[in-house]
Amino acid sequence: MKRSSCVAVATCAALVLLSGCGTGGAGPDPKSPSPHGGSAPSGAPTASRSPAAGKGSADPDDFNGDGHRDLLLPVETPGGEPQWEPADERLLVVYGSARGLDPVTRHVYGRGDLGLAEAGPSGSGVDRPEAVDARQVAAADLDGDGFPDLAVPVLGAENVADGQIDDRPTALYVVWGSASGFGAAEHGPTKVRMPPGTSVHGLDKVVRGDFDGDGRHDLAGLEKSGKTVRLLYGPFDRATGAPARSGTLPGSGGTLYADAIEPTGKKPRVTPLLVRASDDGEQAHNTLYTAPARGGSGRELVAGSAQAFGDFDGDGRRDVVVGDNGSRNNEPGAGAEAPEVHRAMTMYPGDGGAPVRRELPEASGHRQGFQTPLVYAAGDPDGDGRDGVLVPTDRGVALLDGADEVVEFDRRGPERVRGKKLRSERRHALPYGSADFDGNGRDEFVLAWSADAMFAMYGNNPTHWWVTVGTSGRDRASFDATAWLKRRPYASPSS
Repeated sequence: MKRSSCVAVATCAALVLLSGCGTGGAGPDPKSPSPHGGSAPSGAPTASRSPAAGKGSADPDDFNGDGHRDLLLPVETPGGEPQWEPADERLLVVYGSARGLDPVTRHVYGRGDLGLAEAGPSGSGVDRPEAVDARQVAAADLDGDGFPDLAVPVLGAENVADGQIDDRPTALYVVWGSASGFGAAEHGPTKVRMPPGTSVHGLDKVVRGDFDGDGRHDLAGLEKSGKTVRLLYGPFDRATGAPARSGTLPGSGGTLYADAIEPTGKKPRVTPLLVRASDDGEQAHNTLYTAPARGGSGRELVAGSAQAFGDFDGDGRRDVVVGDNGSRNNEPGAGAEAPEVHRAMTMYPGDGGAPVRRELPEASGHRQGFQTPLVYAAGDPDGDGRDGVLVPTDRGVALLDGADEVVEFDRRGPERVRGKKLRSERRHALPYGSADFDGNGRDEFVLAWSADAMFAMYGNNPTHWWVTVGTSGRDRASFDATAWLKRRPYASPSS
């Protein structure tokens, strides 16, 4: 491992349950300056099979209920202009096994597969009737049958005026899960019945959690006005779509982030909810609700547009890290951040103790405007019970593990795309998440990459995936997801 020191005081990081990839590990890249570099995924298996039918699970990421964690990813089909308009999007599920994720066992879902109505034209007028945006989908077992369901926002066809907002309303549908996959319910998806007083525009951003700690999965969504967070508590009625009860929290115009749901169901815990304010490129303000069902004013945190949840200090409680994601307002004179925010992250202990600030590696310096914002992921790659924070750097990614330790490693996309050579900085993969997919007590990291200009600017539309063996140069799995679609838009790595 390549190790360096970093100005710091005590902190560690978080466990974010986003998932991983397929077989066919990417070997070391001889052109990489890092000893832990990796080449682009060499492809993906062409064979496929349906997953084994399980008996149910408490894990919201075990979609077929067989006791093994699965992966839900965004994937694109041909269509659209990659530079400006996303291609026709789908949901990809890669199922787990006793040996980890198995890319041969997978499903690709479009709207028709999920039983949803066709989507209308996108904002630029491109017709994408089968598109499903995985970034807007929340997976949770909403009826308590042991099989996770999908909460999918569906945008209406016509604008509706409500107060100062004139926009297309969003209806929330539940696509019911089963051992044989999503969309198999005889009566199809169910429209969620919103609580009285909910705006006609519906909920703009939805996340999952167990916000009252009763072991049942819930949803939280932000109204388009940004003023109100709606809490929808499970179980949901399959026939009417009504939640068991509901509640509210004050919104702040931005977005929502929730901690992971306890995956075993044996010791349910309350899911903390982070409410982020809107911003104009600068680092946004955050409010943390450690017990959302109780309401209240929440705890005001330092500004920062990146976050991770987990047990940072190893005391068994859930903590949160908030930090600088590198974005800056590009208006004249507005490019600075306060010293406690600039190139730093702050850990807030789950026991309510004093926050602890840590500087980020210098190579993760700020980007002017909205260019390439940093994404945090976190996990425990060595199984010691204490999580570390994974952040991008100019050299790849770095794990901040312990008070002053930084471990750097790298995965890269192909050298050439559509006949053109990519700049070195455009080839680095970014963190996407982490989880223990093979059940060995140690988390694997999930990294993502795309040559799409929208990925370079915002991290959108990833196509290539790695599930790494910790911070080593080895992978449990790696693949180019577009290999399972109608065409491969990117060239294979040059030899």
